Amino acid sequence: MAWWNPDHWHRLREALLNPQVDPERLAAAIGIAREQQPLPVLWLIGKAQAGKTSIIRALTGSETAEIGNGFQPCTRTARFYDFPAEAPVVRFLDTKGLGEVAYDPSQDIDYCEAQAHLLLAVMKATDIRQDAVLTVLRQVRKRHPEWPVLIAQTGLHEAYPPDAQHLQPYPYDQQPAPPILPTDLARALAAQRERLGALPGSAPVRWIAIDLTLPEDGWEPTHYGLEALWTAISEVSTLGLQARLQGDPGVRDAYARAAHPHIVGHALIAAGIGAMPLVDLVGVPAVQAKLLHGLATLYGQSWDRRTVAEFLGLLGTGIGVGYVARLLGREVVKLIPGWGQTVGAMWGATAGSLTTYALGKSAAYYFASRNQGAALDPATLRRIYAEALTAGVGILKTPLEEQPL
Repeated sequence: MAWWNPDHWHRLREALLNPQVDPERLAAAIGIAREQQPLPVLWLIGKAQAGKTSIIRALTGSETAEIGNGFQPCTRTARFYDFPAEAPVVRFLDTKGLGEVAYDPSQDIDYCEAQAHLLLAVMKATDIRQDAVLTVLRQVRKRHPEWPVLIAQTGLHEAYPPDAQHLQPYPYDQQPAPPILPTDLARALAAQRERLGALPGSAPVRWIAIDLTLPEDGWEPTHYGLEALWTAISEVSTLGLQARLQGDPGVRDAYARAAHPHIVGHALIAAGIGAMPLVDLVGVPAVQAKLLHGLATLYGQSWDRRTVAEFLGLLGTGIGVGYVARLLGREVVKLIPGWGQTVGAMWGATAGSLTTYALGKSAAYYFASRNQGAALDPATLRRIYAEALTAGVGILKTPLEEQPL
């Protein structure tokens, strides 16, 4: 490590605190990176008040107000919502107008079918009038018989008898339906499924019963059936949405859950920038600095020279050397004739995304420890960084080319 000297620490601190990069150039690079790293898209179809927004809120953990302000129009009757907004890991497409007078879904189908990677229909369990939704499902599957379909039946409590509560354990994934289900609800669920009948094509059709409410509604748990919904999503797709949105299994800390998709989103941007010749020498550290600033804000802390110095000092010289070696090594490889567009680009994308993910995870631990007034353990911080380099390989892959949609 003779080439490593104290000036490298200074340069690394400055790169992660205030990277010297032209904002317009960085914005252009981020735009190209997003094109090279397409988002997984979840297309929701359903009538108004069916519970589509509740599903987005439950899957992302985002507040209702944030979702409402975050939708952007993409056709006359369709809109999209990227989450998280500044570094998205997933896009939700919402088709509006189903069931309304003179609604023609053809334009939305044309747009959405070119974008979607998973189709999720949403039906309120007590609403038998689902012809508009069923018609769209049949049209889509007729044009794309290889597409899997997931259908969520919502608002279960509206068919409960007086004073009834959610059944525990969750019984709605049993076939045939168990006799303990409320009679009216069981009939309503069955009627919707019978009315759809068999869709064209051989791809699977999965039904899932859920009840997603707000705390003030008085139902416990508020996200009844959410785990069953996640299971169904993983069974019909290979998008890895749960890993992108929820993070490490068993995490209960609200800060850690909120931080995870932001870390993944910035790591994906870094992957795209890392594949560009020379751009990532400044672009990747700029993305990482933006992430670390954002995490500090999330945890209610500052990101200044003193904080950066302490964080890097706890990580240690070994990780600093490895970070710089990855940054410089991938640039050298990308400049070798014949390798620059293949091995070098792959190296750059992988190194950029994994170091970003590892920095984000270790920074989250660092900020959480400071919030709790706990002693900062350098060994734990380095272990988290090393484990994140490994865990990020599975989380950050983008298997969209494997999807049938």
